[in-house]
Amino acid sequence: MITITLPDGSQRQYAPGTTAMEIAQSISEGLARNVLAAEVNGEVWDASRPIEQDASVRLLTWNDKEGKSTFWHSSAHLMAEALEALYPGTKFGIGPAIETGFYYDVDFGDREFSSDDFKQIEDKMIELARIKSEYVRKPVSKADAEAYFTEKGDEYKLDLIKDLPDGSITFYTQGNFTDLCRGPHIPNTGFIKAVKLTNVAGAYWRGDEKRKQLTRIYGVTFPKAGELADYLHMIEEAKKRDHRKLGRELELFAFSEKVGLGLPLWLPKGARLRQKLIDFMQRAQMKAGYEPVVTPHIGHKNLYVTSGHYEKYGADSFQPIHTPQEGEEFLLKPMNCPHHCEIYKTKPRSYKDLPIRYAEFGTVYRYEQSGELHGLTRVRGFTQDDAHLFCRPDQVKDEFKKVIDLVLYVFGALGFEDYTAQISLRDPENRAKYIGSDENWDRAEKDIIEAAEEKGLKTVVEYGEAAFYGPKLDFMVKDALGRKWQLGTIQVDYNLPERFELEYTGSDNSKHRPVMIHRAPFGSLERFVAVLIEHCAGQFPLWLAPEQFIILPVSEKYEEYAKKLLESLNNSDIRGLVDLRDEKVGRKIRDAELKKIPYMLVVGEKEAENGTVSVRKHGQGDVGTMSVDEFSEQLIKEITV
Repeated sequence: MITITLPDGSQRQYAPGTTAMEIAQSISEGLARNVLAAEVNGEVWDASRPIEQDASVRLLTWNDKEGKSTFWHSSAHLMAEALEALYPGTKFGIGPAIETGFYYDVDFGDREFSSDDFKQIEDKMIELARIKSEYVRKPVSKADAEAYFTEKGDEYKLDLIKDLPDGSITFYTQGNFTDLCRGPHIPNTGFIKAVKLTNVAGAYWRGDEKRKQLTRIYGVTFPKAGELADYLHMIEEAKKRDHRKLGRELELFAFSEKVGLGLPLWLPKGARLRQKLIDFMQRAQMKAGYEPVVTPHIGHKNLYVTSGHYEKYGADSFQPIHTPQEGEEFLLKPMNCPHHCEIYKTKPRSYKDLPIRYAEFGTVYRYEQSGELHGLTRVRGFTQDDAHLFCRPDQVKDEFKKVIDLVLYVFGALGFEDYTAQISLRDPENRAKYIGSDENWDRAEKDIIEAAEEKGLKTVVEYGEAAFYGPKLDFMVKDALGRKWQLGTIQVDYNLPERFELEYTGSDNSKHRPVMIHRAPFGSLERFVAVLIEHCAGQFPLWLAPEQFIILPVSEKYEEYAKKLLESLNNSDIRGLVDLRDEKVGRKIRDAELKKIPYMLVVGEKEAENGTVSVRKHGQGDVGTMSVDEFSEQLIKEITV
């Protein structure tokens, strides 16, 4: 018999070769009906795969992240089966699960394909799902795998197979479709009850712009039809909140092909919003003991060779800038940290000087592929609220906890209440992609884990998500629609101080290496603003709104009164404007509502005579008449809160 240990610590005895599905059936038939896969000794398996040795087993359902991922990966295979049935000769690239469903990259040959074809594919997927075909796993030799896809004429699968070692290759078959896949998959297609294809785009094979562009079809599936209805409602709401749409309507930012793809232009209102965020962060940083620094937008190539960024970003970033001097090369900076290391080195440091905290709103540049660009969330030039702390090893944990406090302060001020801290560690199976000694990595990972625990954060651990130079704590924030975004990051780094030979003189009068902490509570201003727009649907907190009020004179006669009001309120450090258009006041109110301006001050004969304003609040309507001083005091109080 083998011993199976369940998540609650209980143990059960089973015959060797028992499957996770049989374990579920021995516990409850109701549970078995919902099991999609199983985690066996930390690895996700098919629920039908035999377990031959003692193991820790976690049964996975739709409510588990890994269960959803397995469900959606299996759905990608189902879509591929439907495509092959509808369009014979279709060739397939890769079809992974993603956070919001799945996609498959396909080659239709000369056939035109568009979203008009979605309905036919969705219907075929449901038809095939109802057959309840099992997903059958089969190990195959490399020679047999190559022979199968050579006969099928699928060069994309052959390209994938050539990189796989013999003995590691598996096929999965459901119905009439066989795919190269490591799995795992759900038990059968019958679990898939609702299908929606969501988008179609182009994607270069293996992300290489020199290779063929395939058709990437995105979709999402659910185990219940009602969940699809909820999802579609969420999608409609997301369209209304799309930061690209609201950015245009609220006149916050724009893009220009002449300026360049992925390079945002901040319009006056957006620039005010951006500056308020910068001012907010700078005030918080000053209180926390940070010192401002400013560094250039470019740096000598050798700077980034030393830091390791050239090796990491050089091939996929903007190409070097050549100067008139023979052999001299500069790069647009991909990160601010190498510059801050050089600032640290400008004079000798003592253990008494540490910690040193440098902060900069520094713009960095990375050449993202055009197909990956998306509004403000994925751009080629972005400004980080970057800071680098240089401290002694014994100060790391306390400094890390202070940064956590700063991140949580930012989230609280902007209404982000639902978040998880992701502890991003090395991939234990591939340590070659990280720089630095195991000893330093072990120490850094321990400090992060303990700091998060001591601050009482809700955490998850993700292996393989660390930066190449150190582990980190990433804050995963849920917005008003329940979508997860990565905002805010803190990273411990023992490696850059080594590469730049940073030193301080210790109490023992010997030279020591400082430890570096990288942190960016916003992450990048561009991405943060995009997420904030979608979270609050463009209705910013009053303190942050580019325009906090608008004065609406009912006719030309009251424009002078409106202008005096504006001057008075602006003197109180409240931001607003006057609508002097030759429009009826009803139209002005509607337009102000669409612009999501928090307060509308309607002024006419009565208000001009009494020195008052008739106040309307966005989304609420009339809130009464008050004096100018009363309104000003109310706004200042609300902003302060």
